[in-house]
Amino acid sequence: MGKKGKKEKKEEEDLEALIAHFQTLDAKRTQIVETPCPPPSPRLNASLSVHPEKDELILFGGEYFNGQKTFLYNELYVYNIRKDAWTKVDIPSPPPRRCAHQAVVVPQGGGQLWVFGGEFASPSGEQFYHYKDLWVLHLATKTWEQVKSTGGPSGRSGHRMVAWKRQLILFGGFHESTRDYIYYNDVYAFNLDTFTWSKLSPSSTGPTPRSGCQMSVTPQGGIVIYGGYSKQRVKKDVDKGTRHSDMFLLKPEDGREDKWVWTRMNPSGVKPTPRSGFSVAMAPNHQTLFFGGVCDEEEEESLAGEFFNDLYFYDATRNRWFEGQLKGPKSEKKKRRRGRREEPEGGSKLACGGAGTQAPVEVVKEVVTEDGTVVTIKQVLSAPGSAGQPQSEDEDSLEEAGSPTPGPCPRSNAMLAVKHGVLYVYGGMFEAGDRQVTLSDLHCLDLHRMEAWKALVEMDPETQEWLEETDSEEDSEEVEGAEGGDEDEDEDSGEESGAED
Repeated sequence: MGKKGKKEKKEEEDLEALIAHFQTLDAKRTQIVETPCPPPSPRLNASLSVHPEKDELILFGGEYFNGQKTFLYNELYVYNIRKDAWTKVDIPSPPPRRCAHQAVVVPQGGGQLWVFGGEFASPSGEQFYHYKDLWVLHLATKTWEQVKSTGGPSGRSGHRMVAWKRQLILFGGFHESTRDYIYYNDVYAFNLDTFTWSKLSPSSTGPTPRSGCQMSVTPQGGIVIYGGYSKQRVKKDVDKGTRHSDMFLLKPEDGREDKWVWTRMNPSGVKPTPRSGFSVAMAPNHQTLFFGGVCDEEEEESLAGEFFNDLYFYDATRNRWFEGQLKGPKSEKKKRRRGRREEPEGGSKLACGGAGTQAPVEVVKEVVTEDGTVVTIKQVLSAPGSAGQPQSEDEDSLEEAGSPTPGPCPRSNAMLAVKHGVLYVYGGMFEAGDRQVTLSDLHCLDLHRMEAWKALVEMDPETQEWLEETDSEEDSEEVEGAEGGDEDEDEDSGEESGAED
């Protein structure tokens, strides 16, 4: 214990020194510089937020992995929806590089973007530093401010945070070190008027510890928690992951904001299949939108993932899930024969949103739920290269799907945002054999019409460089690799541990 404790402390100190080194580089920024630029480089586990007053999306942070090194970012990009144009905004004294943080926009003071926590990884991707800092970006003045207040959550990533009245409510997450990890199910509130943290102690039984869950505010003023991921050690060096599929409601008890209660919920409708790495955004009519994710088949020595690009909506008013089916242009509706599942071979296995789409993939699998029930799931999924198979008007079965509509390929850990009833999906990752591919494409979908995806930024994963893992790397190379954030850095890649974030 003593030796391990000293080693862990030394690793944490090394990471803190690396973070300080990058902050010294960031300190060279002395003024705000806004530069029109190409779309951001590939990344996942960033945050994509909607400006409360302007037709803009705000992208902050993120990570990617090129096969050898992990890259972290603290860049800030703004996407102008009307102009379909990106701007890189360099602001003095930004938060340190991070991923798997949470960002929440509130309308106060011309708009504020609040950021809490997240993680920094060593270039090898084997050591992690979890932040417990709180930052606010004042959108009107384009200035970052670190807000220091005691009594807040411990360092973590993969947590979830929402704006509730004039508070930020934070739930869950995880902390990982070289030798151990811990998942959380605690709840904290940050008061936006007094700038103070308080730990909530809801009554009744709530969710078990988890990260990467769905957290959304209902029209009735409650907060819904759904799904998520956690793992536990079953024997030495062997962990067992759990994809949660339960739902809970957190709400003030008797209308009092100082007393909260958990209630277990049993929604009706078509629930998403169990998965991790899904993405969430608030859709029109106060519905929660659920997109993508991955279902990992975990073996002791390997991890194989099946990625999704399906859409679900949760209607809190009716406590009901329903599947998002694209209607598609009526003139193009055709029935298409279901194809056999084919294992991708060669370069074609990286096809994503391009030409030469494959037939739908029929998947039959058994999933063990948390209570031990074995559920058989039969799905017909679009292959990487098509998305959102529109449903035939005269058929209820997914097996008779309409013609494919190009859209985001199956992925996990994508960034989602909804503005004026339009869904935007940026980035994320998928796997092709041993290779992991990080995405930089941007797609949008009109949620009122639900007709077809539109590609705003396309990418070809075939052009990405993938570096095979080596046994040893020079320290100088590691520092260079961890820095990331260079405008001309285009080494696209996948990330090795994003599914639980």
